[in-house]
Amino acid sequence: MTDTPTNADLVADLIRLLTVEQRAADIYTGPPQTDGIGRVFGGQVLAQALQAAQASVTDGKRAHSLHAYFLRGGREGSPIEYRIERDFDGRSFANRRVVASQQNDDGTSSPILNLTASFQLPEDGLEHIDSPMPDVARPDDLRPDIEMRREIAESWGDKLNEVQRRLMLRPRAIEMRTIDRLHWMSSEPRAPRAHSWFRVAAPIAGAVDTPDLHRAIITYASDYTLLGTSALPHGLSWMRGELVGASLDHAIWFHRDARADEWLLYATDAPWSGGGRGFNRGRIFNLAGELVASVAQEGMMRKRVAR
Repeated sequence: MTDTPTNADLVADLIRLLTVEQRAADIYTGPPQTDGIGRVFGGQVLAQALQAAQASVTDGKRAHSLHAYFLRGGREGSPIEYRIERDFDGRSFANRRVVASQQNDDGTSSPILNLTASFQLPEDGLEHIDSPMPDVARPDDLRPDIEMRREIAESWGDKLNEVQRRLMLRPRAIEMRTIDRLHWMSSEPRAPRAHSWFRVAAPIAGAVDTPDLHRAIITYASDYTLLGTSALPHGLSWMRGELVGASLDHAIWFHRDARADEWLLYATDAPWSGGGRGFNRGRIFNLAGELVASVAQEGMMRKRVAR
């Protein structure tokens, strides 16, 4: 990869990141992110665990939901092992349990995530939708988030340390266009609702272009912006160093197939925060206004104490 990667390079690297390798029966390994910094992004572990589970279901069933608990923060630079338990294989449904572990410096291994995924053979059934897509600006009418990130990094100057600057300006395979102001741009409290469009930055084609991969990428992207929604009423930001936080759990329900290389709207809201935690919900729509997935997450959210 060149020093200035193209969008196609970034997407190829994301596909590599989300491609797990089978090492033994029901044991898979997920690669580390190229030039990763600090703690592993939670969406990466979720997506790799889902990919491992999907690889173990080969009879046409598709993932329709996953539920995961984050146990420890993963460490960038080291591969992650995924062990599968085949809890159920029925005619219509199947269930997989996945334990993600990472090796410690002393050679021992510690679990960092538990995930359960449920699979179903596609079938016709009763349908209704009572969740219309919000009436918001379309992606072509919005600026890419990376442009706003560059402007903020320049205006903040020395307020950002080198790690924060690299994280803010790092090229990303997921292109995002935020309808509201980015939550860390303003210290003014506002309603706990946010809307962003996202897609991978280049088309996906060829043998890798499968529904499984698109579900994994949507899972990866679902961890963006979600926890920040519960910070909006408080006018505080992780990027400004005002909060300490981490994802505690994450659930996704896949309602229909969707392409991750086409624009998807992520509408999030946070009905509650308290006790050092924030609860967040997300709805993902395609351009046609169809609900393709629902998301829920609770995260630790504490105000940083000055020392």
